[in-house]
Formats: sequence, C-alpha cells, structure tokens
Amino acid sequence: MAKRAKKKNRKIGSGVLTKLLILVLTAALGWQLYGLRAKMRSARAQQNRLSAQIAAKQEENDSLKDSIKKGGSKEEMEKIAREKLGLASPGEKIFYDTSN
Repeated sequence: MAKRAKKKNRKIGSGVLTKLLILVLTAALGWQLYGLRAKMRSARAQQNRLSAQIAAKQEENDSLKDSIKKGGSKEEMEKIAREKLGLASPGEKIFYDTSN
C-alpha cells in the first residue's frame, strides 16, 4: 500500500511540475509575441515615413526631368549662374556685404 501512495504522489508532483513548466513557457512566448508586435508597429511607422519620402523625391525628380526636357531660358540660366555658381556677366560688378 505504501508503494502505491508514493507512486501516486510522484504522479501528482510531476503533473504539477509539467503544468508549471508549460505555464512558464506559454508566458515566455506571450512576452516574445508582445515584443514582436511593438517592433512590427515601429517598422510599419518607419515604412510609412520612408514611403512618404520616396513619393516626395519622386515628385521632385519628375519636376526636374520636365525642367531638363523643356530646356532653360536665357534668364533661368543667368539666374542659376548667379545664385548657385556665383558667376557674373562680363563687365558686371558684384558687391558683397561683409558687415554681418
């Protein structure tokens, strides 16, 4: 009779231990899934930001392509030469304000 009681106690102890182990593993998996969910939200937000940047750059590129296809007028070329390249027309004098 004593042998049966010991075997029964072992079964009960191992059953509780197994359930506890399953509970711990389930909790760990749940925590991992929660962390992955937060990473997914962050990745989606970053994807949306990058998609908006791509759309803006694509629009800018299209505008520049149209500008190139049309060619520049003489006034536009002079404006670019002055503002971006710092060039001047022959005989033109440029004064810079250095008081700032």
